[in-house]
Amino acid sequence: MTDSPAALETRHILPDLRAMEAFGARIASSLRPGDVVALEGGLGAGKTTLARAIIAALGYTGEVPSPTFTIVETYDTPPLRLPIVHADFYRLNDPSEVEEIGLDDYRDGAALIAEWPDHAGGFGYETACLTIAIEPATKDADGGRIAIARAGADWLERWS
Repeated sequence: MTDSPAALETRHILPDLRAMEAFGARIASSLRPGDVVALEGGLGAGKTTLARAIIAALGYTGEVPSPTFTIVETYDTPPLRLPIVHADFYRLNDPSEVEEIGLDDYRDGAALIAEWPDHAGGFGYETACLTIAIEPATKDADGGRIAIARAGADWLERWS
């Protein structure tokens, strides 16, 4: 994770899907336009599951497909409380491709949920970034996860 001058790191044990959904709801309750939720972790870590939980907690009841192939999926108001851009940068070969897909245009007035943020050059330098690394709770975990959240300066009061 990228270090920032003022950051708060917290650990959250997520033993099952219900806990992941509750964690997503906590994030959603504090989310504002301009925010970035940067989701880190290996394949199958639970990044898309957490993104779905955040989007559902914001009021979306439809299917939330993984944007692995489309790269960007957008969700508008209503039904959401605020517009969301859900992006999966796994297939990017170079961070410069972010400009080619017009990410800044998508982000205008919306919050960004970014999977594989390192493939896009990272977002930890943004003060409105909440970076969440998702890891197995144990080496043999069958669904249990630990989320390590690092709140940027704009998230400090909201996250503590």
